[in-house]
Amino acid sequence: MASPGFEDGPDGPLAGHPQALRPLTGELIAAVLANRGYAVAEDADGDLVGRWEESLTWFFRRGEAGELLQVRTVAAPRFGVEQVPILHAFCNSWNHDRLWPKAFVHVSDDGWAQVSGEVITDLERGVTPHQLDQLLDCGISTGCQLAAEVGRLAGGPAR
Repeated sequence: MASPGFEDGPDGPLAGHPQALRPLTGELIAAVLANRGYAVAEDADGDLVGRWEESLTWFFRRGEAGELLQVRTVAAPRFGVEQVPILHAFCNSWNHDRLWPKAFVHVSDDGWAQVSGEVITDLERGVTPHQLDQLLDCGISTGCQLAAEVGRLAGGPAR
């Protein structure tokens, strides 16, 4: 998908020369997502989160200076803990065959398991809005692909 053109007011996060690297900020992430027309909100921790299909996708800034972009999708289906070996096999196969997102199993304290996927990028030197748009699109689109496969694993309809 082609990256949209960027326009912003003189003080907005997308302002300035389009090729200029800028630090990764939550405001920049939100502006790029909004420019695509995606609805996201801040969760209780101040992280951005959005819904694609039935799954949730978070946009985290990690690292000492918030320079690491992590796009994490949590697939909606929940599985009993007895299905964890099947989920591990699924994730191992997924990770063997695909670069993104890295898939893993998370077992919650209440005994339910879910599959998550994440794309992580080090942006220590900065990022242009166009580059960030491409990285976010990669994280969202591959997270949706993973979630669809997990849905089929759970017996859901093929998409």
